[in-house]
Amino acid sequence: MELYQLRSFVTVAELGHLTRAAERLHLSQPAVSAQIKALEDELVVVLFERHASGMTLTPAGRQLLPQAEAILAAAQALRGRASELRGEVAGRVRVGTVADPEFLRLADILRTAVERFPLLEIDVHQEISGAAFAKVRDAELDAAFYYGDLTHAAVTSMPLREFAYRIAAPAAWSARLAGTDWNAIAAEPWVMTPAISTHRALAARLFAAHGVEPVRHVEADHEAVISSLVTAEVGVALMREDIATALAASGEVFIWGDQRLTTWLQFIHRRDRERDPPVHALRDVVREVWMTREAVAGKRRRNERRARASNATSVPGARR
Repeated sequence: MELYQLRSFVTVAELGHLTRAAERLHLSQPAVSAQIKALEDELVVVLFERHASGMTLTPAGRQLLPQAEAILAAAQALRGRASELRGEVAGRVRVGTVADPEFLRLADILRTAVERFPLLEIDVHQEISGAAFAKVRDAELDAAFYYGDLTHAAVTSMPLREFAYRIAAPAAWSARLAGTDWNAIAAEPWVMTPAISTHRALAARLFAAHGVEPVRHVEADHEAVISSLVTAEVGVALMREDIATALAASGEVFIWGDQRLTTWLQFIHRRDRERDPPVHALRDVVREVWMTREAVAGKRRRNERRARASNATSVPGARR
């Protein structure tokens, strides 16, 4: 038997559909079907029951699937170990991004990766958070940044930072919105992200918690677009706190209420790619960049606290 046959077996078992498996494997449907048939002939068992709506594992298929997965994982680990012994990481990794590059520290990550792994090719794709997760799960992306909590058997995550959203309205609306209740704020036009996004899920939970639902909204799929629509007096939106605070300080938006919705920025990839050299290398770079920046920021905050404490205990007007 061949590894590509086992890969087709595992992929069809996961997706339950020949066409979707062919798309993930970048093969034609007849080619995947032929590989499954050849594997069944060699093993002398039927692996799948074919239905109009898809394919399900037979009892024999369910028994053999864990061993097929273990063989593929062992083969991937062997390739990864060979690369480590050669002292090089080569290949292409497709990465999904979900926010502005500075928030992700993307420039530092890519610069470090390119310097350290010159044979590694990195393709960056801007995504909505929910789409980024789905594409990592379905192996259309190798890794991605992601907003929100994550619990999925096939995907693992590395938390990077917690952050918050605030409710932001155009500054010109502050006179009529200040001190209003949830019914009033829900009655305003809202700028919302697509339904697949984590941002939209946070908004839905917020509205449900207060027993309201916005009746009018404009849809936008990027934080920069959302911010520009709020400042242009198109509507109210959940805005990332750092952006909302900066725009409020410049008099462009009005932060309504004291509601803070917290979530996490994470770096995710499929569990079965844990030891894949390109993914493993990029994950290490992401961790290093974030840990370094956090350490620098922590040192700066400590120095600022010491300076404030020193100023507070100094004698005004004293000279040496």
